[in-house]
Amino acid sequence: MTIQYDKKSFVIDGKRVFLNSAAVHYFRMPKEEWRDVLIKAKLAGMNCIDTYFAWNVHEAEEGSFNFEGDNDCGAFMDLCAELGLWVIARPGPFICAEWDFGGYPWWLAKKANMEYRIDHPEHLEYVFRYFDRLLPLISARQLHKGGSVILVQVENEYGYLGESERGKNYMRLLRDGMLARGIEVPLITCVGGAEDTIECANFWSGAKQHYGKLVAKQPDTPKLVTEFWTGWFEHWGGSAALQKTAALYEKRILETIAAGFDGINHYMFFGGTNFGSYGGRTVGSSDIFMITSYDYDAPLDEYGRTTAKYFTAKKLSQFTNVMSEFLLEAEEEDLPTFNASNGLTLSALKLDRQQLLFAASSKEEREGFHITLRDDLTLPVTIEAGGMIPVLDGVKVMDGLSLTMGGYVIGNESYENRQVLIVSGGRGQRLTLLLEAEDTLEWSANDYPSIRYSWLHKRRLQLDLYSFEEPQLITLKANGRLVELIMLNAESTEQAWRVAHPAADWVIGYKDVSVTPEGLLEGVKDESRASLYITNQQSLFSYEQPAAIQCHSYSNTAAKLPQLANWSASPVALDHQSGIMLQRPVGFAEFGQEAGYLLYSHELYSESEKETMIAISALQDSVRVYVNGKEQGFIKDVGAGSIGVQLERGRNTIQFLVQHMGRLNFSPYLGEEKGISGAVYKDAEIVDFRKGWQLDNTIVDLSQVIAADNLKPMRKRWHIEAGKRVLMVGAISENLSINGVQVELEGYSSWFKFHTVDLTSYLQAGPNEFEMQPVVSPMERLQLIVCDEQQRLEPWRVGALKDKGEKETSAALELQGPAWLRGSFMWSESDAPRHARLKLRLTGMSKGFIRLNGRSLGRYWQVGPQEDYKLPLAWLNNGVNTLELFDEQGRSPRQVKLLFDNHTSMQWSELNSSVPERV
Repeated sequence: MTIQYDKKSFVIDGKRVFLNSAAVHYFRMPKEEWRDVLIKAKLAGMNCIDTYFAWNVHEAEEGSFNFEGDNDCGAFMDLCAELGLWVIARPGPFICAEWDFGGYPWWLAKKANMEYRIDHPEHLEYVFRYFDRLLPLISARQLHKGGSVILVQVENEYGYLGESERGKNYMRLLRDGMLARGIEVPLITCVGGAEDTIECANFWSGAKQHYGKLVAKQPDTPKLVTEFWTGWFEHWGGSAALQKTAALYEKRILETIAAGFDGINHYMFFGGTNFGSYGGRTVGSSDIFMITSYDYDAPLDEYGRTTAKYFTAKKLSQFTNVMSEFLLEAEEEDLPTFNASNGLTLSALKLDRQQLLFAASSKEEREGFHITLRDDLTLPVTIEAGGMIPVLDGVKVMDGLSLTMGGYVIGNESYENRQVLIVSGGRGQRLTLLLEAEDTLEWSANDYPSIRYSWLHKRRLQLDLYSFEEPQLITLKANGRLVELIMLNAESTEQAWRVAHPAADWVIGYKDVSVTPEGLLEGVKDESRASLYITNQQSLFSYEQPAAIQCHSYSNTAAKLPQLANWSASPVALDHQSGIMLQRPVGFAEFGQEAGYLLYSHELYSESEKETMIAISALQDSVRVYVNGKEQGFIKDVGAGSIGVQLERGRNTIQFLVQHMGRLNFSPYLGEEKGISGAVYKDAEIVDFRKGWQLDNTIVDLSQVIAADNLKPMRKRWHIEAGKRVLMVGAISENLSINGVQVELEGYSSWFKFHTVDLTSYLQAGPNEFEMQPVVSPMERLQLIVCDEQQRLEPWRVGALKDKGEKETSAALELQGPAWLRGSFMWSESDAPRHARLKLRLTGMSKGFIRLNGRSLGRYWQVGPQEDYKLPLAWLNNGVNTLELFDEQGRSPRQVKLLFDNHTSMQWSELNSSVPERV
């Protein structure tokens, strides 16, 4: 098989294809879960899988590569091929993906003067060494070599960094490095390209504008959405990312199809989990650290369960699969002669006499509209509030037969003995459709008393159908060929599965369907309606216990949960004598530690009992602060931070406990030093610099909303004493100037509003004139941190967190300090519910990380939006399992519990295991 392309689409083995691609990352779940997720993608009509390859997973330690077990990306690609799914491979080296360091391995940050994502010789040396190991695995699985890899991406979203000559050279070198290592399928890029690659787009909205930009750049290539954002990531302390609803998802997909794109990669289709320390950090504020879950509000949730968006994606992919021949040949059509009811906006694609319209409603409630398609045809349609539907106008569904309707055709099967059309209407709606034949149409209205209105005139049959809960099977003859028209309502559409299985091609009336490792179909039947099976011989209703597939039902009895027991606690002593003595604090990479915790300790003498402001000039993670072993508070702000602490008279021990919360995964900067890497001061002064700016004749506070557009520069005067060091941290404008001198901000990008900059060299003793244009309103943080070099605290001891606590004690106690908590539970594979998914709810805990049988499940922080944490069944022992929590405040685990996810709480129960070859 081969893959080629032209301006209309990719062409695989001589046939044009519309790529319905599902983004699934093999490294975000255990290997044992791959098959289930990929089968669910295929059952949703996906024909392709898109995956990144995470360098830091495969080379966690320099020079030691791991492509085995859960990291066996070759086996993942082989499984895609086995299941008939093409692969889009995105090897990086930078992948973003809200993944720690954007996929770069942590040890690169230890290299002196390292530059990332640029044509830096040492950087490229390590990249190509990685490529030497990874790319042969991809090359061997290319389509023309018997695998299913059809496209390979060069880097990722490079256009966000600009168009420097070094950057262009870097992309050329990566491209050539891939070619030299055997990549022969087409190369693609997204959001910024390299010569001789196909540039693609990433977006959620504005499809028409993105399409136009790609056409202007590359008129003769396919137009693929490499990342169509199905949801969004979440960060600690933020709100749940639920803003992209299923209804809006459907509209945005239709807009993308209407714009002319010939492929959509649903990012993410299944998000998975940021196990271990792999959750990243992104830009836009000081502390956007990824939560452990990468659920993404995707079509498949973190546990691999179907969501409302799954059924939207399934319906739309079924539709594009049916319509692919039309979509990949059609051209945009002007609609000057079309008439439509008020509140409708129309666009259209045309192929010969066939037209596909996209009708969008601006109404605030579901409403009926009329569209005049031709002189003799006005079609009624119903559209949800603010929604969009496709409208077929004379679209060919088989030789000599065309269809006109407002809604979805999700199936069109051509058998030797008949044609089967499956159409989808809304919930509680009527659907008008028109069939037009070149020769004859035969139809008996008397056979269908439930159809209120039908009209047959020579070669035209118009039906007015109601979307009943039960599927409707209507038969007719067109040009002497039997045609079966199957009408589904919204819920039946969700329960319609194209399984392409020996048992049946379609099964309709199942809430869920899966395929066992042995290849047997199984599903959960909807007992409230008949099942419909479509095979190459017949379409057959079954009101009895189904025989086509291994059938189960949901039980109302919740599955028996394993119980956590035998909790113990081990306090972790904050030993200020442990660790390495250093003149200044150092970060994780310089210390030689990948992730986890570091403890920083300094001994300070105070002449009296007093309060002092401690300032840290460079930190990239949140800090828990202790004085003499007692917690003083928590520094949440990063970049630079401060906290007031109470000192005792005499000797004091100041300690910082810092958890590595993830490196930047998307930024003009990469490779920032994690932890604390700058000088620490006492007796600092903190100035909220948002107040007192003069805008024309008005004094404004930037913590409040400033709604005016195109704001003029604002001015502020500020006094300082001689000999002070001054840091500015927050949403700094690139137009910041002091005393008429522009402040240099290395690597500034307007979409990265958070910065820390040392202003000392720009300031003079006495008054200073600041001028700035605000970049965000309201502004969360803009501070000056004023320090005296005479108050710098040195030296420091830096050490790793102890992996074991002190003597075990009762876990029922609040320990008032960091501690290890250990519990256990029993698990029996034979007693587990069918398709079980297990999670841990950490009510009452503070912040830390989780280990299951010695394997890190990731960080936790009980500030939301995550409160439940996935426990993969593949990582459980059949018997006793050990759960360990490191909790920064030593909270009692008395409220911690295990749960089954919602689907599993309605366990599957066995009904019938007989599986005939055919219905």
